[in-house]
Amino acid sequence: MEQKKELTIKKLIEEAKKFCVEQSKFQHKELYGVTDGKAVGTLIEQKFQKYLNERYEVTVGSSAKGIDLPSDNIHTDIKVTSIKQPQSSCPFKDAKQKIFGLGYNLLVFVYDKADDPNTKTATLNFVSCSFVHKERTADYTTSFRLREMVKDGANEADIVAYLQDKNIPADEITLNQIAEQIIQTPPEQGYLTISNALQWRLQYQRIVALANDIPGIEKIVSYNRPQ
Repeated sequence: MEQKKELTIKKLIEEAKKFCVEQSKFQHKELYGVTDGKAVGTLIEQKFQKYLNERYEVTVGSSAKGIDLPSDNIHTDIKVTSIKQPQSSCPFKDAKQKIFGLGYNLLVFVYDKADDPNTKTATLNFVSCSFVHKERTADYTTSFRLREMVKDGANEADIVAYLQDKNIPADEITLNQIAEQIIQTPPEQGYLTISNALQWRLQYQRIVALANDIPGIEKIVSYNRPQ
């Protein structure tokens, strides 16, 4: 039996592209009439993990571990979402994730689902697929504004006031520590929209719509909805 190769980020990106092309042609009987995005997402995530597993040595995470591909060299969570509302949720670890990023990479598949009443099947056309390096997983507006504030010479009190104003979910001691960290090492510019909730709510519209290359975000499949 052929020895499986080790999965790398480069290979992960190549395989994601092949998977998008292959799956966009596939007719899913089990997804016909299904409107629950979570059910579609789970099915595609499992299919992609199985697809990787057949070809590579790969560690697949459990929900207890929190991310789908937890090995140190990959450290990536897979997100599958509809173009109608490209968003998903992820576990809340701490308030700093909104500012400095989630702490792991994201592989975001965005599909456009069409049901065919004649064949009673559904087709998922993958209109966007992006690999977002962990340095780019902070909230866009929050990281943008904080970078500007540091550039403009804001002090810790200014930054704490901004974080409180934005309802960053942390107590005052933590906010002071975060403010100190922001001044010492300003955050990288993030590209997600992250809403506060019991879980973070991640929105990917900005990434889907990106036309230009940005270091740290690799567009694997670009926006190409069927005519």
